[in-house]
Amino acid sequence: MLPTDLTVSVVVENDGKFLIIEERVAGVIVVNQPGGHIDAGEFPEQAAERETLEEAGCRISVTGLLGVYLWIHPQTRQNHLRIVYVADLLSQDRKRVLDDGIHAVHWFTISDLKRRLRDLRTPVVLRSVEDYLSGKRQPDTLLAGIMPIQQNVDQVLARASLV
Repeated sequence: MLPTDLTVSVVVENDGKFLIIEERVAGVIVVNQPGGHIDAGEFPEQAAERETLEEAGCRISVTGLLGVYLWIHPQTRQNHLRIVYVADLLSQDRKRVLDDGIHAVHWFTISDLKRRLRDLRTPVVLRSVEDYLSGKRQPDTLLAGIMPIQQNVDQVLARASLV
């Protein structure tokens, strides 16, 4: 069995539009929210803030937990577990040098995202925005007591919504 790929991401809304990146993955441009892996000793919220700065040039403040999502890749059967936060935009530096592989930074409406369905890195991208728009939020205590997250993936999996 393949190990579970654990990542964090954020839903950031500004004037009805959502922060979206285009990144190159395996030679293909895909649409995603800013996010990535949690560094050793880092809290997931910190990783979300760091990754958003590195990938989109945006400083954010995490304001809550949207949810924990599990997506299983249909071909490889790889488990992708994503912790998704809601965050407020503090500032955007459009001149910042972004991580390798980042192709572009956009602000998309939900309609823009739906038009790009084929380009989504995973279905979690659209699902998390839809959950955000429906008002879904999780209590901050959902992940309490399972730090470090990377060593407690099974406990995080037990709290995940299957996408």
